[in-house]
Amino acid sequence: MDKTSEMPKLNGKLLRYSLSVSLTVGLYGIAFGAASIAAGFSVLQSCLFSLLTFTGASQFAAVGVVASGGTAAAAISAATLLGTRNALYGMQMAPLLENRGLTKLIAAHITIDESTGVALSQVEEGNATMRQGFWLTGLGVFLFWNLFTLLGALGAKQLGTPASWGLDAGVPAAFLGLLWLRLTSNFLRLVAVASMVFTLLITPWLPSGLPIISATLVAVVVGWNERESTT
Repeated sequence: MDKTSEMPKLNGKLLRYSLSVSLTVGLYGIAFGAASIAAGFSVLQSCLFSLLTFTGASQFAAVGVVASGGTAAAAISAATLLGTRNALYGMQMAPLLENRGLTKLIAAHITIDESTGVALSQVEEGNATMRQGFWLTGLGVFLFWNLFTLLGALGAKQLGTPASWGLDAGVPAAFLGLLWLRLTSNFLRLVAVASMVFTLLITPWLPSGLPIISATLVAVVVGWNERESTT
């Protein structure tokens, strides 16, 4: 059956919810645009990064590695590790969306924390409303994220040397802002602190960029032990 025939009328409450999420998340694009310029990227490179990659945490991680003097390989590795969660979201959303062809590619590109979260929050409203929430939020975040990336990059460019304005601190500050909201339990806060301490301890011994990647080992070990204890 054609999925469009199942689409409900546009829910005003859902539209407002999706818009508020999209605009709030999109505003972080300003920080990314400025931080990207501070790390040595051009305006065009910053915008293409958001347009083609479109996963905020991975983008901040990659730019942070480059800003600290890390290699391109280290930046790509850090971004990839953080981006793997989107693949898990895709596995969860694919049976619901049932897209094909070009629509499937577009859906894959906008499968992020927010589009998945809003979709799943509508589970009691039925599959059609969940799909509507996914598309409204995913496309909304994509629009605002790219718009504000451009504004942030252009604004930083006009300031001259970004580092002299302290914009080089934008990456860790913005990344912390994204992370802080997800530390919803003492267990997650403990994992975050352990990762931070581990990273600080190994920083003097590893090249730039690698300590960030190595910090994921803490999460992997803790997650594995947690899994074993619950089975």
